[in-house]
Amino acid sequence: MLASISSNSYKQYSVYIKKWCSYCNENNLPIFESPTSTVIDFLTNLYNSGSQYGSLNSCRAALALVLGPNLSEDHIIKRFFKGVFRLRPPAPKYDMTWDTNSVLDYLSTWYPNEDISIDLLSKKCVTLLALITAHRVQTLSKINLKNIEILPSKILIKIPDLIKTSRIGTNQPLLHIPYFLEKPQICPGKTLQSYISRTAKLRKSKILFISFKKPHRVVTSQTLSRWIKCTLEASGIDVSVFGAHSTRHAATSRALANGTTVDQIRKAAGWSANSTTFAKFYNRTILSTDETALARSILTNT
Repeated sequence: MLASISSNSYKQYSVYIKKWCSYCNENNLPIFESPTSTVIDFLTNLYNSGSQYGSLNSCRAALALVLGPNLSEDHIIKRFFKGVFRLRPPAPKYDMTWDTNSVLDYLSTWYPNEDISIDLLSKKCVTLLALITAHRVQTLSKINLKNIEILPSKILIKIPDLIKTSRIGTNQPLLHIPYFLEKPQICPGKTLQSYISRTAKLRKSKILFISFKKPHRVVTSQTLSRWIKCTLEASGIDVSVFGAHSTRHAATSRALANGTTVDQIRKAAGWSANSTTFAKFYNRTILSTDETALARSILTNT
């Protein structure tokens, strides 16, 4: 049963289960059998201590593991969460996102790929893959050399390992990496091939991304996030606001602005055909880097 939960979910839920156990012990209450009124009192205590809607929702999911799935369907619990939503509505992390051109223009200066350091090539490769696939860093950390197929027109990367969005009956991600020969400085396919070639003698594993420092071990998704964040900061992006995951927002928002259909975006980024995630959380206004944009738009139409 514990194996049915991802390691990240387990860490997230364990915080609230520990709080629930402490609450029950302090009030001499049974941990595995409690009426709705007790759960409401516990959630209210968390709310009064400053917990946001998202945190309380995570707590509800954690308690459902202990008290049973019917907890989330209880009409009083539902009413409580509607009240929390109105009093303390969840806000998206980003109201707008950055322009991908800023980062791509900067990455184009890291060229030729054979001449730049392994440090820069590693950061360039993972940032390009994050942008052109719009997948999570976790997905990129799972790339294995044996699952990379280099074709004349593109590179295919299969991800057979379980990721956050893996579900029974759903397909695993298949990443399509194009060649962009019009601008070889930021060609994802050529950059990936250069990275594989230059790390061949360093690697001791088939996992794609390895540390550029000795002993060149496989890096975690947290390290990849740090590489991307460093690249964004060097490109002029405000990393106090935008983290590595913002590449997903920026890429999908730019794709929509450039005429890519929502269905194409969903498929490429790993969302289901009927998912509303992109519309709710990822489609953001792109920040303009041209302070004269308004003036130019007026003058152009005179």
